[in-house]
Amino acid sequence: MDFERMKIEFLDRIHNKDLIAATISQPRQKSNDLKRVKIKPIELKGVYHLHLEYQYERILKHENIELEHFEEIFNNLLTQFRQIYSEFKNENIQIQLSKKNKVTWKLEQTKQSKEIILSHNRKKQYLLDDQKPYPFLIRLGVQTEEGKVKKQKYDKFRQINRFVEFIDDSLGHLPKNRQIRILDFGSGKSYLTFALYHYLKIEKGLDIRVTGLDLKKEVIEECNRIAQDLNYDQLEFLVGDINDFNEEQSVDMVVTLHACDVATDMALARAVKWGAKVILSVPCCQHELNRQLNSPSLEIMTQHGLIKERFASLATDAIRAEILSLVGYETQILEFIDIEHTPKNILIRAYFTGEKPTPAQRDRYTAFTRFLSAQPFLENELKEYI
Repeated sequence: MDFERMKIEFLDRIHNKDLIAATISQPRQKSNDLKRVKIKPIELKGVYHLHLEYQYERILKHENIELEHFEEIFNNLLTQFRQIYSEFKNENIQIQLSKKNKVTWKLEQTKQSKEIILSHNRKKQYLLDDQKPYPFLIRLGVQTEEGKVKKQKYDKFRQINRFVEFIDDSLGHLPKNRQIRILDFGSGKSYLTFALYHYLKIEKGLDIRVTGLDLKKEVIEECNRIAQDLNYDQLEFLVGDINDFNEEQSVDMVVTLHACDVATDMALARAVKWGAKVILSVPCCQHELNRQLNSPSLEIMTQHGLIKERFASLATDAIRAEILSLVGYETQILEFIDIEHTPKNILIRAYFTGEKPTPAQRDRYTAFTRFLSAQPFLENELKEYI
């Protein structure tokens, strides 16, 4: 399907008032502060409107428009974004656009017609419904047996849903014609690992195999028990270190959550070497650059230990993102919801495109690392790829 035909097909469904909800995501430019737009139909004073929720890095903006004005807005959004996931009354459609607007159109007919709700005062719609019981959330103590989110666990529920949004955005980059291989390094108690498995396997019906890896034997044993209780037969947890895991030749998605210091870089390097199509990384404590940092021009900042630590942490993640861009990934740094409400709430998201860096990009990276006297572990691990 070509680009113009895609627009006609999509807009026809919108004008037929069959829309349940849609999400437009994956900004074309890393610098775009607008991260996604969610669309749903509403009725205002008896007139059909579309409600648009613009999700920026830290704020939300809302707009209600009449149907006749949507085409102009839609055309503008297509210049900014590369993915559309939409639910209509009788079908789901996922659209992926390349940089040159080559269209991948995936249509799935639904078995039953879905109800179109036009009430304006709807609560926030999570990908995982906060009123619906999910066996894995009940088993992990996030929900009651009746499916109510426990008051003290609501922050965790929000974190899980935010992570599921990242997973949902990544669907267009995963293989369609074979089993999807996913590794989670530093899985810990594995709330997000179970959420990932549930969403891709149960909600989306994908053929996946997931391995969670952590050093804590007792935690791994408990996670395996839970997986068995839930009949998650393609989910396993292993005790081990990132460097010791040599069971795979290629992996489709690598998730690394709160791996300390250069353990994050080890996981990123392994992901690149495996040819992972999707990388989701939430870094933890970062000490490498803090020890190396030597830039007289920054002494006004670095003379203060706390400021130096935070600056080094942000610079480390910026360097990681840039290295991934240099080895062929489209990379973004996004805000994640951290359960402890610490400043460490950054997620690095990278999709493999194979695009080669320009000489100017290489020069920019070299100038920045020299300015900081940085010798990044990740650069050394991937020197043959850069």
